[in-house]
Amino acid sequence: MQELDPTLRDGRVVHLRAMQARDEEELLQAFARMSSEARYMRLMHVVREPDRERLRALLASFPQAGIGIVATVPAADGLDVVGSAMAIYAAGGASCEFATSVSAAYGGAGLGTLLLRVLIDEARQRGCKEMEGYVLSENKAMLALARKLGFSVAYVPGDASVRICRLAL
Repeated sequence: MQELDPTLRDGRVVHLRAMQARDEEELLQAFARMSSEARYMRLMHVVREPDRERLRALLASFPQAGIGIVATVPAADGLDVVGSAMAIYAAGGASCEFATSVSAAYGGAGLGTLLLRVLIDEARQRGCKEMEGYVLSENKAMLALARKLGFSVAYVPGDASVRICRLAL
């Protein structure tokens, strides 16, 4: 993935790059800064503590098993992750499942749109034909973003609390 330094709508600049194993601690810090509501919207259930081993395994799986992107900004301790997007390949790699997260301080500045657009482009370049993601029905911001970027949005059969967003690549 090509590294980028885009300017957001509010004038702030972020650094976008591929997610790496060395991002583990910064991703854990980003998780700690999330509100319980944000954690619920992102993970679709209550999570108080992150699963370090699962995160470590996920980071080690990139780029073979998927795509990971982080948005970082300078911080007193070096940098902070203020947004992330990932896509995990399904068997065969023709489709992938996406997930995104943006810190509250960067919400509404266009970072979520930027991350998802870059993720879509990366997935296309790597040969994926379809991207999908599961979103809580109450997560209106994510559903609006998915529609804006061309995803179809439908209820998951048998579960009105979750929508599936699909995009042909």
